[in-house]
Amino acid sequence: MAFATKKSTRLKDPGAELLDQFTGYWDRYGRVTLAVLGVVAVAGAGALLYLRARSGTESKASGLLAQGEIMFWQGYYARSAEVAQQVITQYPSTESASEAHRLAGDDAYWLDPPDFKKSVAEYRLYLKHRERGLLADAARRSLANALESEAGVLQVQGHPAEAVPLFREAADTYESLVGRFPDRETAAEFLLAAARCYRRIGQPQEAARRLERVTGEFGETQMANRARIELAEVTAGVP
Repeated sequence: MAFATKKSTRLKDPGAELLDQFTGYWDRYGRVTLAVLGVVAVAGAGALLYLRARSGTESKASGLLAQGEIMFWQGYYARSAEVAQQVITQYPSTESASEAHRLAGDDAYWLDPPDFKKSVAEYRLYLKHRERGLLADAARRSLANALESEAGVLQVQGHPAEAVPLFREAADTYESLVGRFPDRETAAEFLLAAARCYRRIGQPQEAARRLERVTGEFGETQMANRARIELAEVTAGVP
């Protein structure tokens, strides 16, 4: 009786039990497990190769873009524009291709003669890829300049109706940048530019509102003196 009681209360060997369970699992699912591990290994290797290829592609694209940037700062805008387009065409999925749209916008703006319409289009493409940050705000500033310039060309060419929406968009873009740059002088400059656009389309009241913001909110800046002069002109009915 004592022997039976002792035998029935003894703990089982956990290691042996675990081994039995693992052996049974392997007999049933061993091949499936190997297949799954094989797929994971192939996927991992594929991902590694993809990242390496992408890294190499980005390296080539950034190197080419750097050449275009150097040409731009040297004043070779036409050649720089060609390089920017090459980056966009050959490496469309890279970060450098997005930056190339910004460079292409700069090139089009500074060409002789300039192509403000293309400049606007390139800046817009760039901002689709980069919506936030200091570089995006800098591109918006360039976009506003290009919009205002293109609108001015349309006015001179006798297309005032087509110029109006561009002037308005330029004004909105300038005003959206107020406070986005650290110095107050630049903020006042944006409001002054917005007022200038409204004056160009015959909306003196809108222009006056922006000029009053300059004198009221940024009265200590150099731009405030210009704003006071322009405000006096607007009040006197000078277009």
